[in-house]
Amino acid sequence: MAEWILERGIAETRALLVEGEEVIAAKIHWPGELAAGDVCSAKLVSSPSGLSRGVAALESGTEVLVDHLPRNLTEGADFTLRVSRAPIAERGRHKRAHGRYVPKDEAQEVSRHAAFAGGSAVHQFPAGWWEEVWASASSATLEFAGGEIVCSPTAAMTLIDIDGDLPPLDLALASIEAVARAIYWFDIGGNIGIDFPTITAKADRRKVDSALAQALSGWPHERTAMNGFGFVQLVARLEGPSLLDRFATSRVGLCARSAMRVAERAQGAGPVLLLRVHPALKAKIKPEWIEELAPRTGREVRMESDPGLALEAPQAQILSQ
Repeated sequence: MAEWILERGIAETRALLVEGEEVIAAKIHWPGELAAGDVCSAKLVSSPSGLSRGVAALESGTEVLVDHLPRNLTEGADFTLRVSRAPIAERGRHKRAHGRYVPKDEAQEVSRHAAFAGGSAVHQFPAGWWEEVWASASSATLEFAGGEIVCSPTAAMTLIDIDGDLPPLDLALASIEAVARAIYWFDIGGNIGIDFPTITAKADRRKVDSALAQALSGWPHERTAMNGFGFVQLVARLEGPSLLDRFATSRVGLCARSAMRVAERAQGAGPVLLLRVHPALKAKIKPEWIEELAPRTGREVRMESDPGLALEAPQAQILSQ
């Protein structure tokens, strides 16, 4: 039976849904960021007359688009809201969080991610499980027999393009497992467009529709039938940034946190841990992260920058002195 397991890293909590030795889904949470289900105190900043929607400010200053506001709630009033969608950074702009007014007597937090609410914590994931998900999300690609899919987050939707050398119907059917894996591994929600190869016969398109429905049967969503150009649109609840969104807008931050994980997993005998990273990562890694790394590893931590290293390829080794 599938279960969520958690790895509480430095500046990042990671969650994997696993069944046996198979990784089914993945999620990330960064401490301090809003998440769907959070209950927050807020002040109403603006609300057009006659509407039940408005803009509220949290104590941190973060603005939230709020709905279900009572008619008698005036600008400047304090109230409680529950976050329904975390803020999402995009290239060139920032999507504000969404929330809903809740009466104070109904303001219990409701975690929308069983991953973080009830997952079983482990010291470290088995080797390779997280690395495969992370590397695939970093490249935004997944290979399958006969081709690969390429994922592209945009302001309107996440696009999944399918490419390969097989005949159109065979290529479409062969890609479906990878499409489903990408949605689960990369934690994709909202609008998703899948660009399958053009399939002329309606009966063949129905075969692809049926196979896709089966692959996504456990994922709540709505779906259009494949059109004559091979395009299918999926719509699901959007609760926060996907792994693809994070890589598109916060790649250095993701890689800096990954460097902490690489350092924590370093093996060897010796009192000193040397972490070598790209200069951009060294500038991003906070002093308190290094302070937390030292007791986790039981070693003195030294960090060096090396412009020859890729952002995604930090190096950690144990030194004798």
